[in-house]
Amino acid sequence: MSPPDVRRRAPRQALLLVVLAAVLAAALLLSLMIGSRAIPAGDVLAALFADVDSDDATVVTSQRLPRTLVALAAGLALGAGGALMQGHTRNPLADPGLFGVNAGAAFGVAVLVFVLGVQAPAAIVLAALLGAGVAATLLFVLGLGALRGDALVMLAVLGTTLAAFLGAFTQGFVLLDRQTLDVMRFWDVGSVAGRDLSATALVLPLAVAGLVLALLNGGALSSLGLGEDVARSLGTGVLRARVVGIVAVTLLAGTTTAVCGPIGFVGLVAPHVARRFAGHDYRWIVPASALVGAVVVLVADTLGRVIAPPGELQVGIMMALVGAPVLLVITRRRRLVAL
Repeated sequence: MSPPDVRRRAPRQALLLVVLAAVLAAALLLSLMIGSRAIPAGDVLAALFADVDSDDATVVTSQRLPRTLVALAAGLALGAGGALMQGHTRNPLADPGLFGVNAGAAFGVAVLVFVLGVQAPAAIVLAALLGAGVAATLLFVLGLGALRGDALVMLAVLGTTLAAFLGAFTQGFVLLDRQTLDVMRFWDVGSVAGRDLSATALVLPLAVAGLVLALLNGGALSSLGLGEDVARSLGTGVLRARVVGIVAVTLLAGTTTAVCGPIGFVGLVAPHVARRFAGHDYRWIVPASALVGAVVVLVADTLGRVIAPPGELQVGIMMALVGAPVLLVITRRRRLVAL
């Protein structure tokens, strides 16, 4: 895209981000309003910004607000991570789990419970984060040569293989030990409810760092979309851009999976929605994907609270119900095979 075209599209794309931010604000408000007990918008705002002492205010501040903030952070991270994955691999079906990050996190949790017998929420979060980091580091070392390739096909293959390898060990631990089964059953479903906020605060700086790296990586990713030779002629450090992208995906997916468990399809769906309106410039696709991801997770979690009363469906299940049909649509649209 020529510089005049970029300048002409910039106001439209900036407006898109503003609209997405407004939609996100509405999704945040709905998340605080809707549940087994509906609370009017005015009471929600009073609970947040005024010194109100009531049962509704307690529900908003002590139960729904923490859950909503976790959903917001998870959606932002997974949306941005999915955009980076699809951009770097040139694969429209890629999502953060393709690097084996989710499998590494699950393996870390399984080892913690099976070997050490520890079940503390903070320890589970840290074990999942460590497992995700080790898996991503191992993948990086094994696939360093693939970072110099145009499509990173080998890196995707290595990630899938590593995920299958770690998944087999994780299932072995689960089958051998009832305690591990109980912990993994709760963690592996993918949920933003009842998460330990003290543990979440430990990994929040890493998630913020990953989001900043993702936004910075957008410009280089747009250049890489023109081909590595063209990108080099434009002054883009190809290897540096690839490394920054992998580190960003690892931080985003690793921290989210550590806190919430694996939440699928967000990183797959959000970039496609963002690309539909933001075009093909990753400087806009990445932030738009983050906003779309946050909206998707918040709406899925909110619907999950009321779709099966008196119980609820966790966000990981809701995303599977939504994401599977979207995946079928994507695979049938041949023009999306190459990004």
